[in-house]
Amino acid sequence: MRVILSTYDSRGGVEPLAALAVQLRSLGSEAVVCAPPDCAERLAELGVPLVAIGKPTREVVHGSGVPDVKQLAADFIGVQFDQLAEAAQGAGAIVTSGLLPVVAGAQSVAELLGVPSVNVSYCPIFLPSPHHRPLPLPGHPVPAGVTDPEALDALDIANYNGFIREPLNRYRAEAGLPPVDNVREFVRTPRPWLAADPVLAPWPGGRVDVVRTGAWFLADERPLAPELEAFLGAGPAPVYLSFGSMPAPEGFVARAVEAIRARGHRVILGRGWAELDAEDCFVVGEVNQQALLRRVAAAIHHGGAGTTTTATRAGVPQVVVPQWSDQPYFAGRVAALGIGASVTAGSPAAALEVALDVALRPGTRTRAAAVAATVRTDGAAVAARRLLELAD
Repeated sequence: MRVILSTYDSRGGVEPLAALAVQLRSLGSEAVVCAPPDCAERLAELGVPLVAIGKPTREVVHGSGVPDVKQLAADFIGVQFDQLAEAAQGAGAIVTSGLLPVVAGAQSVAELLGVPSVNVSYCPIFLPSPHHRPLPLPGHPVPAGVTDPEALDALDIANYNGFIREPLNRYRAEAGLPPVDNVREFVRTPRPWLAADPVLAPWPGGRVDVVRTGAWFLADERPLAPELEAFLGAGPAPVYLSFGSMPAPEGFVARAVEAIRARGHRVILGRGWAELDAEDCFVVGEVNQQALLRRVAAAIHHGGAGTTTTATRAGVPQVVVPQWSDQPYFAGRVAALGIGASVTAGSPAAALEVALDVALRPGTRTRAAAVAATVRTDGAAVAARRLLELAD
């Protein structure tokens, strides 16, 4: 069977699909990732076919100027009807993930082709529940004064509809599909999948019947570069600092490097899409994070689902510097589990120093190792089997 894995996301959102693709392949199925071209090199290493769809994610995240969000959302939907519909011909199932407009378009394509589909999220706060506040959508806030669970739920549905219902239904009409009345219900489906570790990101219960598979891991066997190995072996364990695909908060890297060095540690700086660099730091580009994070004293990062889950599995204490979306949630979970601390991007140096001190305590490392031992690693295998059963 041919399975389409659709997303529009950064590396952290593509890597779980790569893990699922490898598991599907081991079960005799063909998996094709339909995603932006940024991830081409990594997927090629794994032998996972890629159909590049849409413009590079990096161009959207780090492009100059302020994008027209409404037009961008409409364009994302249109690309799915155009390019994904062609790539998915003959598929037996479609997995949808990533940005909301992309998921809405991909779910519509599955409906158009008569193909079963599932929507997967990597964090529980994307799924409707009275146990957490809904996330605001571009141009559609969730005012702090709204606290009643039923009012919040109604507002969330209205925000989904206000954000993309008009362009979604316009493209659906052109394709001969009926209009969608409740976009949230359509996108998230009555039985969405949650690919998140049950300890790090548990499902609190909510308004939908969630299929919980565990996080989708792909074992990374790539060796660390000889120069990096030499650096790691030449002194005490360094601290890893990276913002992945995110922009770096202004002035934060310099403050962090100073605080790390003041505590007797060297710095490994992940260049990321922000092209980070700093004097006397060991700078790495593409790297096996699974191997590297097991060798460092602490990791300072943006709190994306992929990085946080990888760091938690590695047993490394964390300092999370969240900026948007699910990142504040993961910052809170790291602190709640006692495996690190969080600090806001604009906090003064003293707050960063306190958070770093928490992460570097021996007790935090002991707790991080204990939590790491609970992290499930079979999520992608569980998901692959469920998906084939669904499409059978």
